[in-house]
Amino acid sequence: MSPGQPVNDLFLLASANMGQSRNGPYWNVTFQDATGTIDGKIWSPKSQEYPTLETGSLCHVQGYVENYRDKNQLKVDHLEFRDLADGAVDLADFLPTSSVPPQDLMEELEDLVTAHMKHKPWKTLCRKVLGDEEVRSRLMTAPGAKTVHHAYVGGLLEHTLQVARVCMALCDVYPDLDRQTLLAGAIFHDLGKAWELSGGAANDYTDEGRLLGHIELGQEKLTPFLNRCKSLDKGLKLHLKHLLASHHGEHDFGSPVRPKTPEAFILHFADNMDAKLNIIDQAFEEMDKTGQEWSPYMRFLERNVYRAPATPDKSKKQNDKPENQCLLPLKA
Repeated sequence: MSPGQPVNDLFLLASANMGQSRNGPYWNVTFQDATGTIDGKIWSPKSQEYPTLETGSLCHVQGYVENYRDKNQLKVDHLEFRDLADGAVDLADFLPTSSVPPQDLMEELEDLVTAHMKHKPWKTLCRKVLGDEEVRSRLMTAPGAKTVHHAYVGGLLEHTLQVARVCMALCDVYPDLDRQTLLAGAIFHDLGKAWELSGGAANDYTDEGRLLGHIELGQEKLTPFLNRCKSLDKGLKLHLKHLLASHHGEHDFGSPVRPKTPEAFILHFADNMDAKLNIIDQAFEEMDKTGQEWSPYMRFLERNVYRAPATPDKSKKQNDKPENQCLLPLKA
């Protein structure tokens, strides 16, 4: 969108709060679709036509783009609400989504189970949980967080898969780690987020999410499956529960207990690393739009981040052929 551009389109109302100016009350609003967000204003007296604005609503917006303090915003002339249940509306057009389809992410996660779970009780547990109709449907659409990292449709699966991959890679470096328990912990460490957040248009915390948090919810949802898995040793079940309970690392970060096994340390660091790198990736995407080398100050990282120049890699420009390949014709 550029200043002066007229707007006549559908958007999701991402946020709305009332302000007061000398000319009367006005609405600060943020609209979004799958391509991004834009802030806007509904000035008085038009604002008084909308005594309430519900976040997560689908709106038909008319107005135009203006520039305020070097930032685009939308001046709203008219707003009409549409029914999200309308069959002609595809919610995916209005929500940011993982670049990889959730079905593909789930299949890759299941491939890790097949490749690394050699102990049958572990393999059975993972397949039972991931194959459960409610669990699977929630994981397919759940975001990884409300706002900070992986906060988009399929974000939870994307984060889970990345954490599992990192853990499996570190098992190659540290072969004494219990690879299978660690993989189970990686797959289920954020399971409770599928119930902690509503997802969808609002993507807000549920009542149980606010009251219990995703760590407790994850334990609660996993317990029935553990109880039914009689062949899995009690000690392995206890270790898995510890991985889930300690993956935030410190009490100050919401962890009921701190990591007390090598696998718990690995899971905590893998989880933390993937979350932070996703935040940086999103910052780089915004920087690409303006060509900036430095990001604005990032509150969740408590610093600015810098895009360093990349080392030239000539191999990326060459054909996929082995080094020192002899290209001379073979003798007859």
